[in-house]
Amino acid sequence: MNDSTRWQSDINRPPHFLILEAFRTQQDLAKKVGVSRQTIASIEANRYNPSLILAFEISFVFDKELQEVFQYELVEEKS
Repeated sequence: MNDSTRWQSDINRPPHFLILEAFRTQQDLAKKVGVSRQTIASIEANRYNPSLILAFEISFVFDKELQEVFQYELVEEKS
């Protein structure tokens, strides 16, 4: 890696089936963690990175470790 290399992060979101396994709807999960349904939809669609607190709350609701629900990768940007 050199100084001109650009890096970006990628957080893999909880798959939709995980939400359906524990809840009937995105709204049910949203209510449980105190956010809007649109926030849950945006997290699923990779349009929004949850705060660390929200990520922990979602993991807690699923009764899973944080890294079981969200995976973080550092990937090199291709120029």
